[in-house]
Amino acid sequence: PHQRWVLERVAATAGRVVVMTEAARERLCGEYGIDRRKLVMIPHGATLPTTPRVKRASRPIILTVGLIGPGKGIERVIDAMPSLQTVAGRPRYLVAGRTHPKVLASEGEAYREARLEQVQQMGVADSVSFDDRHYDRTALTALLQSAAVIVLPYDSTDQVTSGLLVDAVASGRPVVATAFPHAVELLRNGAGIIVPHDDPEAMASALRRVLTQPRLAGSMAAEARQLAPAMAWPVVAGAYTQLALRLLAER
Repeated sequence: PHQRWVLERVAATAGRVVVMTEAARERLCGEYGIDRRKLVMIPHGATLPTTPRVKRASRPIILTVGLIGPGKGIERVIDAMPSLQTVAGRPRYLVAGRTHPKVLASEGEAYREARLEQVQQMGVADSVSFDDRHYDRTALTALLQSAAVIVLPYDSTDQVTSGLLVDAVASGRPVVATAFPHAVELLRNGAGIIVPHDDPEAMASALRRVLTQPRLAGSMAAEARQLAPAMAWPVVAGAYTQLALRLLAER
């Protein structure tokens, strides 16, 4: 209740409220009663690759990036991996990211260890790996570009903004994601495939399609590259600058 009160007071005081997705706009209007005329949509920014292509690994990489912990849905992709072992090139699943600091403080590495145990039980130890190194922006961009497909298997059904989703699309690679609002919105025109939550079979089917249908993967990557320029940080910064100038002119 207090958080809601603060949000409503801030919105009432602000000249404009910036949202990063249409889903966020609808939520603020519908659930918080914020005046639609105050809401301005400026997308989450991304660093665009400076090199269009990078050398890819001999085994296709299915990639998940980000802070690790419950709710990330990594177990769903691991569940899907046995059925992907017959795909040409024997794709491997790379989970790149450290454990979320709050998770680490409360639960230690229990989630990561459980996933490693799951990998052993599923018999896919040679096809799933975890990398807890820190990636700077340049290295992260190169890592994203190296993937055959980027997967965001989040458990959340109400996430309206994902910076990693934006980074994935900006990298120009195909994306497979669960049906959280930002993914549904950003990938609806063909930059990715949306799968139901908690459905390893649908996840495996989507990944198999991307990995075995070069024309499909190519069209998804092309659509992602079409979306990317509007997300570039200079473009986003320019939108904020123009908004600030308009507000000053109204004073």
